[in-house]
Amino acid sequence: MLRAAQLVFRRETGRAPGALHGFIGSFSTESYSQRLAGKVAVITGAASGIGKATATEFIRNGAKVILTDVQDDVGRAVAAGLGPDASYARCDVTDEAQIAAAVDLAVSRHGRLDVLYSNAGVAGAVAPEPLASLDLADFDRVMSANARSAVACLKHAARVMVPRGSGCVLCTGSTTGMLGGVAALPYSLSKATVMSVVRMAADELARSGVRVNAISPHAIATPLLVRSLARLHPGVPDEQLKRLVETGMSELRGAVLELEDVARAAVYLASDEAKFVTGHNLVIDGGFTVGKRIGVPAAR
Repeated sequence: MLRAAQLVFRRETGRAPGALHGFIGSFSTESYSQRLAGKVAVITGAASGIGKATATEFIRNGAKVILTDVQDDVGRAVAAGLGPDASYARCDVTDEAQIAAAVDLAVSRHGRLDVLYSNAGVAGAVAPEPLASLDLADFDRVMSANARSAVACLKHAARVMVPRGSGCVLCTGSTTGMLGGVAALPYSLSKATVMSVVRMAADELARSGVRVNAISPHAIATPLLVRSLARLHPGVPDEQLKRLVETGMSELRGAVLELEDVARAAVYLASDEAKFVTGHNLVIDGGFTVGKRIGVPAAR
């Protein structure tokens, strides 16, 4: 097989087969590290968690990124640490005008917007409650931050991407929006709405060359999630709760879901490698939603 590759290499490039190894090594390294070269991205909720990890991967892959959040001091520090291709702007995603301003900032500063990642959101109530006890004020707050904001991001991304005939919008979904019983109804419904909006927007925007996709991760043992579980399981050590998320809520043996796994999925969907992928929900759950009925095991 190596001999065949050498002959093809000589025919296509006119170079000696001995150069094959170095050529391939150089090509693969360069292409991997510059998968988003020349692209301009805006990421909401980028001061921490998935947003921060994605901004880091985008920068590493050659993109210019505007990180947005409401954690101003943290956001500025993260952007400064990522270097000259990163900058920070405040954006409360419950305010459409601030989303529009973030989009306009990317265009005015860089002349274009290639990727808008609608990632910011809130968790709302920690534990599922009976429907008869649903707090509609909490429902409205969660839907505004998670679902309405995704619609606003799509609206303003379309405003600048459709005239150019290209672009990519990503939205953070969740496995909680795919199966019932994992999270409180407002959060689960908000994420189910995001995935429905992605499909509908993808249908319209495909005719303008704009791709729209969702990324739905399963539970990640972030400090925020561990603290939330601690309120449900008082007295249970944090390390035990972390293990519950990493193993008790996972089907895939030998692997633990990390923020970087979601970020790398976002790099793929934002890159030209995914040029024919739209209307898709990329589920990152180690097989959890394939056949397991939702039900978080009690901590022991």
